[in-house]
Amino acid sequence: MFATSTQRNFWMFKDERDVFNARLSSNIKYIKSRGKNMTVEEQEVHFLNATEEKALELSYEYQLRDFCRKFHPPMPRYVVGTALHYLKRFYINNSVMDYPPKEILVTCVYLACKVEEFNVSMDQFVGNLKGDREKAAAIILNNELLLMQQLDYQLTVHNPFRPLEGLMIDMKTRFPTFSDPERLRPGIDEFLEQVFYTDAILIYSPSQIALAAIIHSASTSKENVDEYITQILFADDQKRLLNLIEAVKKIRVMVRNVQIPQRDNIKTLEKKLLLCCNPDNNSESAAFKKRMKQSFEDEESFEDGQYPSGSEQVRSLLMGISENMGKM
Repeated sequence: MFATSTQRNFWMFKDERDVFNARLSSNIKYIKSRGKNMTVEEQEVHFLNATEEKALELSYEYQLRDFCRKFHPPMPRYVVGTALHYLKRFYINNSVMDYPPKEILVTCVYLACKVEEFNVSMDQFVGNLKGDREKAAAIILNNELLLMQQLDYQLTVHNPFRPLEGLMIDMKTRFPTFSDPERLRPGIDEFLEQVFYTDAILIYSPSQIALAAIIHSASTSKENVDEYITQILFADDQKRLLNLIEAVKKIRVMVRNVQIPQRDNIKTLEKKLLLCCNPDNNSESAAFKKRMKQSFEDEESFEDGQYPSGSEQVRSLLMGISENMGKM
């Protein structure tokens, strides 16, 4: 049930301003951390601002969609919806400058496949990627725990697709004067695809979004579903009806205002991102490669019974456990 879900309790925002403020907070936090030795003017030149970050994030949402469209075997749309939820949630609390969006993007899709029980092996998954597939698998596995941690292990996502089907069945059953509601389907599907590129999924319930899709499709097809909304769905609850009308208006405005990222602008932002990203989390950076190499060497040392430098606490803990077991 959405009403008692972690999505409702922890991942819903009051309005677009509330979402923007959360992103702004993550942006400021990163800049303070990485640019503490810079003047304010230098920070403004060197780092991405919150608006630029949002533009980049939107471009990666489109890239996620394109990757999922070409995926083999064909990926159900609820898996794509869940992956987009994960990507938005991750970058609500983190800056795109801190964690590489391309790597987080594919990790979101991989995790969504597992959570939604769209069963594909890692080999099948990376088979849909270009380049070094072994390296891609390592990056995804390296980021999977990070992603789950940043999502607070709250992985269940309520998409608008299920309430949509419920509403379509209800229309066919209780609103027989409207012939063949299925003819609204193309407009509904187009609307739902666009709504995922807005922050509506972080503000409005899945059922509100589903109903907005039906109303939008009916309106653009010059059909009328007002009787169904006012006299069947909300006949006895005028307050909920008024709230719904307001929500639907805002959702439709958000969808109407979706702007496809301009390639030239995104290229400029990508170049800026390369200069201000966190090298510790960038798999292409020397710092990241050095850290991963050290991690592998430490792992081999443990396997050989040796302890890497800086791990005296671990050694003491293990020796203490051994001594205690000897006394038992």
